[in-house]
Amino acid sequence: MSAVPLVPPVEEDLLRFAVDIAREAGELTLGWFRKDGLVVEGKDDGTPVTIADRSAERLLRERIAAAFPDDSVVGEEESDTVGTSGRTWVLDPIDGTQSFVHGVPLYGNLVSLEDEYGPAIGVVNIPGLDECVWAGRGRGCFVDDRPTGVSDHAGIAGACLVTSGVDYWLSADRLQPFIQQGTVIRTWGDAYGYVLVATGRADAMVDPIVSRWDVAPFLTILPEAGGVFSDFTGTVTADGGNAMAANPTLHAELVDLLAT
Repeated sequence: MSAVPLVPPVEEDLLRFAVDIAREAGELTLGWFRKDGLVVEGKDDGTPVTIADRSAERLLRERIAAAFPDDSVVGEEESDTVGTSGRTWVLDPIDGTQSFVHGVPLYGNLVSLEDEYGPAIGVVNIPGLDECVWAGRGRGCFVDDRPTGVSDHAGIAGACLVTSGVDYWLSADRLQPFIQQGTVIRTWGDAYGYVLVATGRADAMVDPIVSRWDVAPFLTILPEAGGVFSDFTGTVTADGGNAMAANPTLHAELVDLLAT
């Protein structure tokens, strides 16, 4: 029987680079946060976009191109850049643009990296709160340089579940099993909801509608925090169109409730 190849930890210098550029993008966005005269445009899919979104992604792409010109880049606001290195950066310059335009400090700057072994780095910077959560494959999960991890809450009853908004639920009936079992449901959503799970402040995050760049960092962050990230079927992917995160015990229960 052939040996299973070892998956190496990601390089610390690469992880530090990702954290640094996410924080730099966050500082840039604060220049427009809660400022008068911010113009909010509508994209073809109906979601909002601002000069802060576009400027932050441009900065991130420029930093990556200068340091790693052969890497591919996928982002929300610009066309894909195809590289030759086998590594791909996935960017969401402002996740939670609705929070940003309403002056709510729960928006995030998302940077993630995938390499030949799979998910390698996940960074979520929350500039309005001066908080940054990051993880590197084999390096653990940290919030502002302190190790962090998911809660140990078992069962739906009494769990704190967060979501990006009730309007994302196609049917209110999907919420009934949680309500009936006494789940505490709050809408501290978007990337910040996953941050709360990864740091043990919420027990589960459930997102009925997501895109790849919304959740790509959590393919690294949640496992390194001791949790599980997947779509509603339990498949570990950022491309499932929906997503959830929790500790392993609670995650299994969520799959039973949401997979159908």
